[in-house]
Order: sequence, then C-alpha cells, then structure tokens
Amino acid sequence: MEPAAKLNAERALRPWQVELLKLQRHLELERLRMIVLFEGRDAAGKGGAIRRVTRFMNEKHYRVVALGRPTEEQRTQWYFQRYVAQFPAGGEMVLFDRSWYNRAMVERVFGFCSAKEYRDFLVGVTGFEKDLVRQGTVLVKMYFSVTKEEQARRFERRRTDPLRQWKLSEIDLQAQDRWDDFTYRKYEMLKRTETRAAPWLIVRSNDKQSARLNTMKVILNAVDYKGRDPELDFTPDPGIVVPGVEEIAAMEAERRKSGRFTG
Repeated sequence: MEPAAKLNAERALRPWQVELLKLQRHLELERLRMIVLFEGRDAAGKGGAIRRVTRFMNEKHYRVVALGRPTEEQRTQWYFQRYVAQFPAGGEMVLFDRSWYNRAMVERVFGFCSAKEYRDFLVGVTGFEKDLVRQGTVLVKMYFSVTKEEQARRFERRRTDPLRQWKLSEIDLQAQDRWDDFTYRKYEMLKRTETRAAPWLIVRSNDKQSARLNTMKVILNAVDYKGRDPELDFTPDPGIVVPGVEEIAAMEAERRKSGRFTG
C-alpha cells in the first residue's frame, strides 16, 4: 500500500477508535470485565488488528496478553490456570493475542500436547466459557481467516523485509506445509466450541484494513455503551465478519463437494 493510501486508511479508523474510548470509559464506570480473543493462523493479521484497536485506549484499563510456551511448572497445573491469572478486573479489557485455544490448533498440530489433553480441552472449554459469561464477563471470540496464498505472500514479505524478519518463526516456516492439518483442527475447534453463550465470529482478513475496521465494530457491538455516534454504521460487513455457525456449514458443504476442507 502506498504511504498516502496507508495514511488515509489509518485516518478512516479514527471515528471507531473514538468509540472504543467511549466503550472503555463505560467498562470503567460500570466495573465490567471484558475479554477479547484473537485467534487464527500465523500472519492472519491478529497483531495488526490489536494495535489499531488499542492505539488510543487508556493503558491503565486494558492489557494485551500474548503468552509463550508454558514452563515445566505450568505444564503440571490446570490448563486454564495461566490464562485465568491474566483475566481482567472490573473496569478492564484484556485482549489475548492467541489464547487457551492454542491447545485446539497449534499445540495439537505440532504435537505439543497429547491426544488426551486435546480431547479434555474440547470437552472442558465450553463449560469454562459458559461459567465465565454467566458470572458477568463479556467474552468476544474472533478467528482471523486468511487464504493460503495470502499467508504465503505475507511470509515472503517477512522473509525479505529486514523490519519484519523478527516475526518469522520456525512454526511459521512449517505453516504452509501443515495447512490442511490446521484447517481440520480449525473445523474441529469451531464445531466443538461454538455455543450460544460464547459464539465464534470469523474475520476474513486478506484485506487488512477491512479486517481492522470490522474487528472494531465487533468489539463495539459486544457492549451496549452510552453515547454512540448516530452517524456511524456499526453493522459489520457480512463479507468480512461471518458467524461461526455459517463458517462450519460452509466448510462442511465444501467437504461434501470436494472431499476435503478448504479455508
């Protein structure tokens, strides 16, 4: 993207960033807790979306959490324990750049957890989230979906751009080869953990700017805060934001048609 176009795209987000400040103020006044999950493949645009969401927010009342591999001690604990330790207090928003759903995708694909640990997670996570929501936490679950071709393009840019090379990890280098494995685990995760209390929203993120704008709309729609700008359209683009149930149905239709999952 040309510098002028990039600057205009950033400016176009400003009205929504103002709304996010209003939302943040509402959470603070009402002492509400909010958790936003950013899931998806490597290079799907999660980090860039988080940076735009939080750019002007009050740092005292939000945190971005991106946990690394668990320590040996943490591996002996209840799986959710290190995530719960990062949960928000009243008036706070926590944004997870990958979350407990690591177990459903990355850990299972790369063998970082056992088959039993994987199964136990899928059985237990829905009750965990239902209880979280029942006790008043606002939970937003987003899965950023990028095509295989776009992921490859972004990896190549990371490889050749000195300012982006730090983003390229060993797991990134294997992501294209394991594309189908990730796709199957994505389907299993959505199918097993889509609930009325904690539904998934899929964010089509090939177009980063559209994904960022619509991510903001999803977050803003999760809480009925006061002072919304009546001039703004808060409805997410249905071509960008897709309910989890629709993504599941689309993947199942594709499997019936071609014999395999895609996307």
